[in-house]
Amino acid sequence: MKNFILRILVTGGVIFGIAFFLPQFIEVTGVQAALAAALVLALVNAFIRPVVMVLTLPINFMTLGLFTLVINALMLYITAYWVDGFMLAGFWQAMTAALLISVVSSFLAKRVTD
Repeated sequence: MKNFILRILVTGGVIFGIAFFLPQFIEVTGVQAALAAALVLALVNAFIRPVVMVLTLPINFMTLGLFTLVINALMLYITAYWVDGFMLAGFWQAMTAALLISVVSSFLAKRVTD
């Protein structure tokens, strides 16, 4: 449970940082919205993403896994739909933001939880 909370905090910080440094990608109204987006993104990745990954397995196989970037962007769009104060600029910005969120939060979460 402690690791889950740490991951949510790290992901919320990364979302807030991306919104601060790259406001053309993500717009966040505050720290609370960033933490809410991190929590909703974790729930979306836990429940919806596996179903979408199984349904898109053939296209993901044909693209050698690159379609996963599109799925990550779609999960970010679902999160933006559910969280007030968390907005995305467009599809390509969502793909870039999803890539940045996953890489930076994975790196930082590994450092924090070790």
